[in-house]
Amino acid sequence: MNTPKNRKLFLELCKTKKKKQMLLIFGPTGAAILILLVFLLLRAFSGNGDAKTVSNDQPETLKAESAGIQESETQRFQEPVSVTVSMAGDCTLGKDEAFNYSTSLNAYYDMYGPAYFFQNVKSVFDADDLTVVNFEGTLTDSTARNGETFAFKAPAEYAEILTDGGVEAVNVANNHSHDYGDQGFADTKENLKKAGITTFGYNETALMEVKGVKIGLVGIYELHDHLEREHQVRVNIQKVRAEGADLVFVVFHWGNEKDTVPDANQVTLAKLAIDNGADLVVGHHAHVLQGVTTYKGKTIAYGLGNFCFGGNSAPSDMDTMVFQQTFTLDTDGSVTSEEPNLIPCRISSDYYINNYQPTPATGDEADRILQKIHDRSEGLG
Repeated sequence: MNTPKNRKLFLELCKTKKKKQMLLIFGPTGAAILILLVFLLLRAFSGNGDAKTVSNDQPETLKAESAGIQESETQRFQEPVSVTVSMAGDCTLGKDEAFNYSTSLNAYYDMYGPAYFFQNVKSVFDADDLTVVNFEGTLTDSTARNGETFAFKAPAEYAEILTDGGVEAVNVANNHSHDYGDQGFADTKENLKKAGITTFGYNETALMEVKGVKIGLVGIYELHDHLEREHQVRVNIQKVRAEGADLVFVVFHWGNEKDTVPDANQVTLAKLAIDNGADLVVGHHAHVLQGVTTYKGKTIAYGLGNFCFGGNSAPSDMDTMVFQQTFTLDTDGSVTSEEPNLIPCRISSDYYINNYQPTPATGDEADRILQKIHDRSEGLG
């Protein structure tokens, strides 16, 4: 802010003194016959001991142990397990080649190193069980820039920003994942994985095990193409469930920039994900906070805003949040979730410029950001 019995059965059939007496009475032939009879009796008794089913005339201790084995086979966990996940928004680690270096994220990296950026939220991320953010950009040496207005990249070592900050997994399905083409995308995933970061997105899902709980991660990029994404949502959720996921978190990159209210496509896809088995839905892309609601008892956080965002040195809106929720799996695998914990933050510890250091808000500012989220959550179905 758990784990496995031996059994022993002993039977004494005759004593040495008794054997000697019988040998004297019956002689060698009689003794041989007697030994054969004892052997057959022993074999019969030992055969019953190997049976998997337990009869009613077995000792109570043996029946209880057998019942315990059968029960453990139906239990997913020996005792309830709780997992806390933190989700945060857009992380662009790097810059566009046309940006002024002196005010860029790269300049801060060169001055302060990788641990600087998440140092104010590291305690939050270290206290949870899993931290997931949206990685929006590339880690590549490729020069094959695409034709978009903005294209973001950074050297491979910038992945250390995430590992130093306590981030374990990233969504890579977004509109900047291919800023430097397919090669840039492949380089990015490889460099993140080398740093120990799990990647997921598009048709690549991830299955992570946390405290014995298997968590399926699904990342969907949707901009003006929600019909095809509906199929992708269904297939990817089914995939991680088939792989044994106890929990499924679906992360969307969707909607319209600067919109504070989710559009119809977002609402449709969020509900579709839950209808198909998602335990949590979160999203981003608008670069501003959107509302939080529930559907069929599951949480939807439509827009987490920016977080460690190298895409703008002076954005007009620096409000953001860390979304946290705790899920508890009972011994039979059933899931319950606590109310979300919304941690109001700013994307910068400086009030006037973006210094790329997300920081929890306090006092009146924290109240203001929480009220903003509350207001934008009203009326969401």
